[in-house]
Amino acid sequence: MKKILVSGKVEGIVLKSENPINFLGTVDKKTGIISDRNHDLFEKPVKGKILVFPSGVGSSVGAYTIYSIKSNDSAPLAMVCKKADLTVATGCALANIPVLIISENEFDSLKNGMKVKINTESNIPLSIYK
Repeated sequence: MKKILVSGKVEGIVLKSENPINFLGTVDKKTGIISDRNHDLFEKPVKGKILVFPSGVGSSVGAYTIYSIKSNDSAPLAMVCKKADLTVATGCALANIPVLIISENEFDSLKNGMKVKINTESNIPLSIYK
């Protein structure tokens, strides 16, 4: 089951984390690089990727971090999560970054490096290319 929080149409490569993301403390606002040494995506850039992660965590100020990385041209093309949270939904709405909420099985099927297409106007809003 997919739930659309922010509409859009993009294609890109999956960058997946098994850990929640605290945008305020984990993502560099200027570069879009994961700066938290304890995160599984440490030193990886989110720019131009389909960022797949379980959920956002932390302060609601993280929404402004999402907006900042978009303003600095360092944002992911879209975000795909298992659980909706206010920080990610608000930040992506402000930054116009598509967001989908997916099931546990769909989350498990997505792997780093997969090419996916998001089209929220389609009957199949998330599709995988081989």
